[in-house]
Amino acid sequence: MYGSTSVDVEEVLRNTPLFSQLQKKDIKRLAAALTERSFPAGAVIMEQGKPGVGLFVIGSGTVTVSVNGKAVRTCEAGDHVGEVALIDDGPRTAEITADTDVDCYVLPAWQFRSIVSEHPDVAWALLRSLVQRVVRDAEVPDQL
Repeated sequence: MYGSTSVDVEEVLRNTPLFSQLQKKDIKRLAAALTERSFPAGAVIMEQGKPGVGLFVIGSGTVTVSVNGKAVRTCEAGDHVGEVALIDDGPRTAEITADTDVDCYVLPAWQFRSIVSEHPDVAWALLRSLVQRVVRDAEVPDQL
């Protein structure tokens, strides 16, 4: 992996607010469902307008989230991206570019839906995250 020599996926999940309330057995199950991916600095991880195939949890490194070519947010280890397209089955609403070498874990769409359906704490954390991104960030422009 690019960003670190030994990133423990279970530790990443425990430190990701979206999944932090899951029990140890559920973290293990979720970790087994993830696919590890690495991207070099400068790589486009997700293209705006393309179909969403999974949720990405950043294990190490930083990424920039851009909408219509304008940077709107920076994400780092423990953050997640890609959930909007999975929720509404629409195209990606943003482009995600690696600022540094990035290691991440991908949860396929069908497993994402299962996890959210089975775990109300994950659904609640997802709602909180979306409100923060859509409403709160819109109230305070140019936070980067």
